[in-house]
Amino acid sequence: MLKLLKITVVITLWLSFGGCSIRHVVSDDYHQYLINNEGNYQFPKTDYEAEYLLTPNTVNHSYEFRAAIAGYANLWIVKFGEILEKTLQSKDVQSAFKSLSKYDNEYGSGMLIKFNLVDYKFEGFEARITLQVSVLKGDSVVFKETYFEKGISQGAKMFWAGVFGMKNAVQQSTKNAIDKIIERLLCDMMSKNIR
Repeated sequence: MLKLLKITVVITLWLSFGGCSIRHVVSDDYHQYLINNEGNYQFPKTDYEAEYLLTPNTVNHSYEFRAAIAGYANLWIVKFGEILEKTLQSKDVQSAFKSLSKYDNEYGSGMLIKFNLVDYKFEGFEARITLQVSVLKGDSVVFKETYFEKGISQGAKMFWAGVFGMKNAVQQSTKNAIDKIIERLLCDMMSKNIR
């Protein structure tokens, strides 16, 4: 038994300090996560017809972190732009709009919603997102707001499931924070009667 304990300690130390990282890209199967959790968040229904645009820093964003509770050898990679893109294309978000499509470089006088990531972190067992959103009509900005939201805390899942529940924990908390931002955006747009 003592020999097994020594071997376990040596392997743990080797993985932690040996430079060997197991990479987990959280956004890789995020589309499937959205399908599996369809209908869990209810957005207000609107009659908005809009296109959306993600700024270059949002598209190219990559955030890496380790969580000792899920094994320090594991490197978690969050590509926020991919996650936001998949969320905006999800059935739940699409159903909140009359139509919502990706900006196609031929923007006219319709409504364009531009998303600019200010900050993303996964700390304290939760996603923390600061997202600036602008609504444009033609060349004019008709609405601009910066939103900050925290996702659902995932401490229990991370503690009990460790590495096996970590990806789901990051996905769930990130989605929850994004959903709250989109809901606030839609409510703000309706309350200000943006057309």
